[in-house]
Amino acid sequence: MSTQQKSGSSTGVVVMGALSALIVTTCVGPALVAALSVIGQSGEITRGGVALFAMAIGMGVPLLAVGASAGQLLPRAGAWMETVKQSMGAMMLAVAVWMLSRILPPTVTMWLWIIPLAAMVVILARAAFRTQGGRLVARTLAAVFGLYAVLIGVGAVRGATNPLHPLQAAAEKVDLPFERIKSVDDLTARIAAANAEGRTVMLDFYADWCVSCKEMEHYTFPKPAVMAALSNTVWLQADVTANDAVDQVLLKHLGVFAPPTIAFFGTDGVEKRNYRVVGFMKAEEFAPLVRSALQ
Repeated sequence: MSTQQKSGSSTGVVVMGALSALIVTTCVGPALVAALSVIGQSGEITRGGVALFAMAIGMGVPLLAVGASAGQLLPRAGAWMETVKQSMGAMMLAVAVWMLSRILPPTVTMWLWIIPLAAMVVILARAAFRTQGGRLVARTLAAVFGLYAVLIGVGAVRGATNPLHPLQAAAEKVDLPFERIKSVDDLTARIAAANAEGRTVMLDFYADWCVSCKEMEHYTFPKPAVMAALSNTVWLQADVTANDAVDQVLLKHLGVFAPPTIAFFGTDGVEKRNYRVVGFMKAEEFAPLVRSALQ
């Protein structure tokens, strides 16, 4: 990915920091690691410093606002807090399903999504609110969650695999022309063979637990524009799911932190480092980037 595309906007980093502060300050670790990874990949110290400053502002402003209000902005205790607590439990169930989706078949995951939705239906249907308006809102939301659960169930029966589009049938899987490599020697030999044929190389770092890797395989690589841009390119894939000693040597050799990371090599065997892609990228953005990297 080009530096401009990879760094993202400061506004997005501010929002990320604000959410980290509002949810729980000690959970800023993953967000901070993500920001530092982008800085390390881009090599832009100034822009990285601005991103970290923006994140700090996003975290600090909500906390300062709550502190300056002398508690006026904090919610009052009441029966509704019990509903909030139970709703957080249902959200944790949703997180568990999301994490299981990395290792379970998509059809099984579709059925599991019904569990947190059903929990929300029960919680909101039994929610105790003092006002008629509050009860009406809770019952309406319960109906919405219930309808969504029904749609997911119908979609699961029809073979759908995407909970965000439950009634959309699973797309036919396209066989991608990837060749698996394991070691640095494998990579060097395959790049040399491709260059001898006058072809470029794309190297995709993949892992079974990497959701973005699977998104790239389903929504980006199969698109006609992407396939056309890579028509004279050898597709290599390094499966680092095991993260064994050989995988770690390969990752370190190219300075890769984790999948998904995609590297491009020209006909001279040199990586186009400025075009390295880290994370998911839509096909309409990926195709022109490939053409620029391998022209």
